[in-house]
Amino acid sequence: MLLVHGFFAGFFAICLFMLWRLLVRQRPPRAAVARPRVSILLPARNEAHHIERCLQRLAALNYPADKLEILIGDDHSTDDTAAVVQRFIEDKPQFRLVRIGAPVGLAKGKSNAIAHLCRQATADYFLLTDADMALSPDWVQYMLGAADIDGEGRVGVVTGATTAEGGLFGRLQGLDWLFGLSVIRLLSDAGLPVTAVGNNMLVTRAAYDSIGGYEALAFQITEDLQLFRCIVDAGWDYRNLWHRHVLGVSAPQPTVQCLLEQRKRWMRGTGRLPWYLSGLFGLYGVFYAVLFFPPLVSWPFTPLVFLLKVALQTLFLHLSLRQVGRREPLWVLLVYEYYLALMSVLVLVYTLLPGHIRWKERRYVWAEV
Repeated sequence: MLLVHGFFAGFFAICLFMLWRLLVRQRPPRAAVARPRVSILLPARNEAHHIERCLQRLAALNYPADKLEILIGDDHSTDDTAAVVQRFIEDKPQFRLVRIGAPVGLAKGKSNAIAHLCRQATADYFLLTDADMALSPDWVQYMLGAADIDGEGRVGVVTGATTAEGGLFGRLQGLDWLFGLSVIRLLSDAGLPVTAVGNNMLVTRAAYDSIGGYEALAFQITEDLQLFRCIVDAGWDYRNLWHRHVLGVSAPQPTVQCLLEQRKRWMRGTGRLPWYLSGLFGLYGVFYAVLFFPPLVSWPFTPLVFLLKVALQTLFLHLSLRQVGRREPLWVLLVYEYYLALMSVLVLVYTLLPGHIRWKERRYVWAEV
């Protein structure tokens, strides 16, 4: 029992420390004063149902159109993605559709699409996003501000915040995004590099070229984590932003099956995460296994520990939402606890089942990614 009490004491000490870090007033991001030319890179494969929403938001950016180069990479789509893009951009000279060619170097899949777009880009700053994203109108200048373009320029990679929207299922996915990314941001602020998120990321050309680009990297399915680690390992600095000006809103996964496929792909990257993040998520993951282990269940200890965990998590989510200009009613934050517990079990079981990783209608063998 002493070990159990020690586990929960450590768990809640970490929770309180993270809450304290969240409450400490963070310096808000600043917009860049200069307005350099930027290349927005949008790889797309079979995104006909999402991509116009993304393009509309990119067309509405509060940034000089003549300083924007928006490259949409059609990655061998088998639906109407290219036709949708072509209709939308026909009177918008800052947009250009790029047909993705054969693999370059070691790149394949999404990595290859980004490699092709980087070769086509003409600016010194690459802003990466996905076709299912809707970005803030001030996204470009605030991401540039974090890249320190008005200073020494040693920041090589910047990542913004992401959530999701829709019905209850989509909003719970949005809380998942915010919960994980808020933890990552707090670790980054403490000087512990973790990762960037490929749907809301800035990479400087200098940093990208310094590692040889995706064509020089052994293929990994979690290409954003790979790019971040290589850039940081090459000596570049990083920034992780948390503000409504850099918030991207993703379309949710439409079904539980699609969500499990996405999470199985993400799980492939967990082995490459730093030990401190893997340790935190591991501690969180075994919480209920310890709390409800039959010999340990007792009254009132078990319900009190459960209620304390829910209270601290709800407060953490509320504060994280408020800092990016979002709100959710209390009942949704409470439902998230049960969603998280259920999805954690389903994702673990689904990941352990034999089978390929399916992503964008391509199949990958676990061992090769």
